[in-house]
Amino acid sequence: MQRVLITGAAGFLGSHLCDRFVKEGFHVIGMDNLITGDLKNIEHLFKLENFEFYHHDVTKFVHVPGELDYILHFASPASPIDYLKIPIQTLKVGSLGTHNLLGLAKEKNARILIASTSEVYGDPLVHPQTEDYYGNVNTIGPRGVYDEAKRFQESITMAYHTYHGLETRIVRIFNTYGPRMRLNDGRVVPAFIGQSLRGEDLTVFGDGSQTRSFCYVDDLIEGIYRLLFSDYANPVNIGNPNEITIRDFAEEIIKLTGTDQKIIYKPLPVNDPLQRQPDITKAKEIINWEPVIDRTEGMKKTLEYFKSLSKEELHKSEHRDFKKNKD
Repeated sequence: MQRVLITGAAGFLGSHLCDRFVKEGFHVIGMDNLITGDLKNIEHLFKLENFEFYHHDVTKFVHVPGELDYILHFASPASPIDYLKIPIQTLKVGSLGTHNLLGLAKEKNARILIASTSEVYGDPLVHPQTEDYYGNVNTIGPRGVYDEAKRFQESITMAYHTYHGLETRIVRIFNTYGPRMRLNDGRVVPAFIGQSLRGEDLTVFGDGSQTRSFCYVDDLIEGIYRLLFSDYANPVNIGNPNEITIRDFAEEIIKLTGTDQKIIYKPLPVNDPLQRQPDITKAKEIINWEPVIDRTEGMKKTLEYFKSLSKEELHKSEHRDFKKNKD
C-alpha cells in the first residue's frame, strides 16, 4: 500500500483529497495544525486502518516515520479573512512550511505536489490567465502576504526540481466551491449562500462587474489527482473557465435559494482582482482534464450541504481567535 502525506488535511480541499486517496487504496497520513481546518471534515476517516492524523504545524520540522511515496502540500490559509488576520503565519506556511516538506520529499524520495493559486496572477492584465503570464501583484498590499507566499512556494519548488532533481508538481487552483467550505470566511460562494439562508441582503463589493470562474470541488480533486501522476513539472491551471460577474452570480444565488433579498453594494477591497478566468488548455492537453459538473448542479449540492448545518453554525459569525505570531 503506497503512503501519501496530505497537509492541510482538515481543511476544505485537504479533506476531500484525503477522501479520494483513501478511496483509491492509499495509506493516507493527514497533517494539520487546525488553525483554520476543522476535524469534523475528516472525523469519518478516523476509524479506518489506512488513515492516520498528525496534529502538527508544518512550519516546524516535519518528521513522518517509514516510507513515503507522495506528498500533497495544501496547508495554508486560503480565505481573505484568514490571511488578513494571520499574515505572518500565511507567509511562513508558504515559505518555511514548503521548505520543510520539500526537504522531507527529498529525504523520502517522494513526489510532491504543491497547491498554488490563481492569486499568483494578482489583478491580471491578461485575460484569460495562462500559465506563462507572470502576473500583476502588489507585494506590499493587504493581499500580498498570500500572493507572495504562493509565488515563493512555486519558486522554491522549481528550484528543488531543477537543482535536486526532485519529482515536483504545481497546481494553480482557481475559485473552487462545494461542501465543507466555512461560512463567512470571506469567499463568495459561502458568503452569498450564508446570507441567503439567514435572510440577509447579499453583499457585493464594487459594482459587481468583476468576474470569477467557479469550479466544483469534485472536478478540482480529479484534476489534482491526474496532475500528481502526470510527468509534467511546470504549473498547471485547474479551474472552470465558465466566467460570470459577481452581480449575476448574486442573482443566481437568490434564484437558487428561492429568497427575495436585495443586493447591497460596498466598496471594493484593495487589489481585489477584477477578472478571473483560467485558460485550461494545458490541463486538457497534458492530463486530459476539464470540468464536467456545471455550476447549476454544483451549487445545488453545495446549497444542500449548507442547509444541513445547524442553526447555531449558520448564524455563527467568523471570529476566530488567532494567536499573534511571536515572529
